[in-house]
Amino acid sequence: MSMEREKHYVNRSGWLRAAVLGANDGILSTASIVIGVAVASQTRNPIVLAGIAGMVAGALSMAAGEYVSVSSQSDIEEADLKRESEELKNVPESELKELALIYQKRGLDEKLSMQVAQQLTDHDALEAHSRDELGISELTQAKPLQAALASCAAFTSGGLIPVMVAFFSPVKQMVYFQYVLALIALIILGVIAAKTGGSNISKAVIRISFWGTVAMGITALIGYVFGVNMA
Repeated sequence: MSMEREKHYVNRSGWLRAAVLGANDGILSTASIVIGVAVASQTRNPIVLAGIAGMVAGALSMAAGEYVSVSSQSDIEEADLKRESEELKNVPESELKELALIYQKRGLDEKLSMQVAQQLTDHDALEAHSRDELGISELTQAKPLQAALASCAAFTSGGLIPVMVAFFSPVKQMVYFQYVLALIALIILGVIAAKTGGSNISKAVIRISFWGTVAMGITALIGYVFGVNMA
């Protein structure tokens, strides 16, 4: 009788958060900029230019911010691993006891925890300490360039939607097309994210619909105020 593997979602949390955040930002930020300009403008060119500029600036900003943030995390991890490696060379017995104590806190008795600690130390001491003491593993280890490229791609893929709407929708109805299509895209993305992450779909849809409407509504108001004042 074969055992079925349990389905877990926590291993998807890292890339799912980055992808959803990037695409959401791409859709919402670019659509909000386009709506704000569309309310204040009667011609297509400034609207399209604002959409493209917003998409490019947002994508590069996301990439740069993610790279810097994850690089800082990577530097901390490298420093911790270097320090741990030195401690393993200088005080191996103390490190062994420390590892065994970690396993005791997780529920193993003193004898078994020492046996497990010894076997894992013999296999790969640094790996055991980095995983169980520092919480660093291959799955969670910071990858700055990967994170930057993923964020940039996600933002761009989301931002292309309002940019395409800016190119092809009627200028007079631009605001309505932007709002409806952006909201539909956000809802679809929310449903996909909820299903992929195993979370509540209704909550995800309500949350993204509400805050998306608020963001686009505020930028529309700003565009209207400045458009009236500049007229």
